[in-house]
Amino acid sequence: MADMKIRASMKDGAAEVKCLMNHPMETGLRKDPKTGQVVPAHHITNVTATVGGKTVMDAQWGGGISKNPYLAFRVKGAKAGDKVTVSWEDNKGEKGTADATVG
Repeated sequence: MADMKIRASMKDGAAEVKCLMNHPMETGLRKDPKTGQVVPAHHITNVTATVGGKTVMDAQWGGGISKNPYLAFRVKGAKAGDKVTVSWEDNKGEKGTADATVG
């Protein structure tokens, strides 16, 4: 499940990072239409991003984020060649990480 696509490029003097995370993001409120049973909660709870080894974002998420979330952000002070790492952890302890180099 830790499949993520990440891109980072310089634009107008800042690194522009785009990340697509493959995750079901179940709220725990939806019922399975076939069985009528509640689908257990399974969502990302924490997302962290680093650029050049420095933490630039630490976000706490809840079940209200859509399936396969897309995250985009800009970082001033980054430069071409810096390593960007985006990591997440969900409420079941599963984790995902992806790296890119600012181009």
